[in-house]
Amino acid sequence: MASAATPPAGTPGRTDATPVRSDRSPWNWLLLVPIVIPLLVPVFNRVEPTLFGWPFFYWVQLLFVGLGVLTTVLVYRATRRSPADQAAARDAITRDARDARDARDARDAATRSTDDRDGGH
Repeated sequence: MASAATPPAGTPGRTDATPVRSDRSPWNWLLLVPIVIPLLVPVFNRVEPTLFGWPFFYWVQLLFVGLGVLTTVLVYRATRRSPADQAAARDAITRDARDARDARDARDAATRSTDDRDGGH
């Protein structure tokens, strides 16, 4: 039985190891922080302290935008692939596209030869 993390056993024509993508990194849990914090409205539902005449309620929400950006950047940098894995994935995609094109061309050639034998019907 294959899962998202393990390729199917006995995949034909594959002798090299294609890097497996897993989005199950514990770093992804940090993405909940900028979602949950703004939902805790009773914590920041007040007027004081003001900043340039803006009540606390409004300017702290602008800080939440920055919190979301910083958290997203942190998780991205912590979970991105190494350059070697990126190159291997790019090669695998190119190889898969080439294999699909070759299979389509073979199927089309077989269909054409069958049509030629049947007189085009």
